[in-house]
Formats: sequence, C-alpha cells, structure tokens
Amino acid sequence: MRIMGLDVGDKTIGVAISDLMGWTAQGIEVIRRTNEEADINRLAELVDEYQVEKIVVGLPKNMNGTLGPQGEKVQIFSTLIKNKLSLPLEFWDERLTTVAAEKLLIGADVSRKKRKKVVDKMAAALILQGYLDRQSNM
Repeated sequence: MRIMGLDVGDKTIGVAISDLMGWTAQGIEVIRRTNEEADINRLAELVDEYQVEKIVVGLPKNMNGTLGPQGEKVQIFSTLIKNKLSLPLEFWDERLTTVAAEKLLIGADVSRKKRKKVVDKMAAALILQGYLDRQSNM
C-alpha cells in the first residue's frame, strides 16, 4: 500500500510518497499553493499517478503540544482533502521536521537557494518516514 505524506504550509505543500512495501519515504514534489481547488486537484493527480491509498498530514503543534493557528489551518485544509479524495487521512506530529530537514540539507552542503526549493518535500518525507517507522514497530 502506498501512502502519501504532506507538509502543508501557507505558500507550499511538500509531498512525499512511500514505496509499495511502506518501508521508505521519498520526497517527490513541492506544490506552490495558488488556491485550495488547484492545490487539491494537484494532490488528486498525484494520488492517481502513484495509486495512493492513505494520506498522512504533518500537524504543526506548539512545543507544549497544543494546537496553534497554523495547526487549525492544516486541519481545515485536511478535511477538504479527505472529502475530495475519499481516502483515509491521519495526522502526524510534525514538530521540528522542517528544522531537521534544513539541518540535513546543511549537513549535505546544499546551497541556501537549493535548500529553499527542496526543504518542504524533505520535511514531508521525514513526516511520512516517522509514520512508517511507527507502523512497522507496532
């Protein structure tokens, strides 16, 4: 079963896909957000292309575990995704995934310009990989 991981932001959506066995996550795309309909239509195209059966969305929480304004936006957008694509959708705590992605890219000596282009899909891959790892340990 293939699973899609999403890192939803105000300007971009990082997208990652699992392998067919559900062991590894790979970042595939950064969607530049224009409007909700176009964003969801692009996600639907990727769901069809990769035959996705489940979506995992990174849920941004405050460091104390509470949900802030960005988390609420992500929940609202995720409801639209779930309704439009009719797929199971789960949330994954995404605290510090973008920071971790940025550190990985810096460690790999990726230039600031290139980091900006890929950090969101790498964050999506980290979100999805965390979810996959938890599933395999259950």
